[in-house]
Amino acid sequence: MINNSQPESSAQSQRETLAKEMNAASRVTIIGMILDIILGVVKVIAGTLFHSQALVVDGIHSFTDVASDVVVLGVMKVSRQEPDDNHPYGHQRIETFGTLVLGSILIAVGAALAWENTLRLIEGNIGSVPEWPVLIAAGVSVAGKEWIFRYTRRVGQAIRSDLIIANAWHSRTDAFSSAVVLVSTAGAMLGLVWLDLLAAVVIAAIIIHVGWKFTWDSVQELVDTGLSPDDTDMLKTIARNTDGVLNVHELRSRLMGQDILLDIHLVVRPEISVSEGHQIGMQVVAGMRNALDSILDINFHIDAENDEDQLPTTEKLPSRADVTSIITEHLGEIPQRSRLRLHYLRNKLHLEIFLDEHDPQTVFTPENIRQHLDGYPWFGSVRIWVAGP
Repeated sequence: MINNSQPESSAQSQRETLAKEMNAASRVTIIGMILDIILGVVKVIAGTLFHSQALVVDGIHSFTDVASDVVVLGVMKVSRQEPDDNHPYGHQRIETFGTLVLGSILIAVGAALAWENTLRLIEGNIGSVPEWPVLIAAGVSVAGKEWIFRYTRRVGQAIRSDLIIANAWHSRTDAFSSAVVLVSTAGAMLGLVWLDLLAAVVIAAIIIHVGWKFTWDSVQELVDTGLSPDDTDMLKTIARNTDGVLNVHELRSRLMGQDILLDIHLVVRPEISVSEGHQIGMQVVAGMRNALDSILDINFHIDAENDEDQLPTTEKLPSRADVTSIITEHLGEIPQRSRLRLHYLRNKLHLEIFLDEHDPQTVFTPENIRQHLDGYPWFGSVRIWVAGP
């Protein structure tokens, strides 16, 4: 028995939530993009006029922020759409892909800048000493980018968006790189002119590092990397400690953005009803959701025996219609208002027949049934229950 245990919510409520998240993401991204454009222009012009290659590279870094903001706006619009027939779990993976693209852009830009400035440093093409306006431009950049980093990260955490959080850290690298410009410019003005080019290489390396982190994390998610061993063990313990669960023999997980998807097999007593098994599963779901609030969906499978200890029960065992036909052929029709219960365990079929009333002349006795069914390789056992007077 498999149950998709995603909690019910109205379509209207879901649409309102997605709209609010989209508005928050768009607002913070547009504010950041405007700031990046201003800082990028200021740093490139100031770096060119006042002889700071590090500040020029830092300005280019700001323009990569603008490009990433454009990517974020487009991806967020698509990824926050409601689930549909083709994407029943939603569109969060599009956000993951957007983060992968953003990381790749950062790696490419950083590598190009690092290569160019490393060559200039090796060749000794130092250039002129940076002038004091470079310090002012870098200081303004540090303050502005640190503010937008904190603002963007807060929004990303609130709407549980890896892409917005990644964009926030992209802004933080710009603040780091501007701080490097401050230090290198001060050193160059004191006579260590080569510090400016070295700083440009360091800034490029920072860009590459951040891009690699975004790219690697996205790749891991796209290939369905699961939860950590500690979280997996915790969820298994919760399931095993749930009343009615005998064992947990499989728990699979995968990540989709900030959301967690789970599949779990629960072993319960074979004689319980289907509804009791379902209720036990729902208790497991509730316990897991209390432990990890980022779980989006849990599919649980109820097993009557542990498939890990033996070969799974074959699908070739007879169905209810087959068994009823065989019993009718040998013993006649089962009396009206009587019930037949089947248990498929250890590759055998065990029967329970519930007779509505006692009949001394009945042919439905354990001995009679065993005599007629013992020749069938699938037959395991039979029990007869008779209703009281």
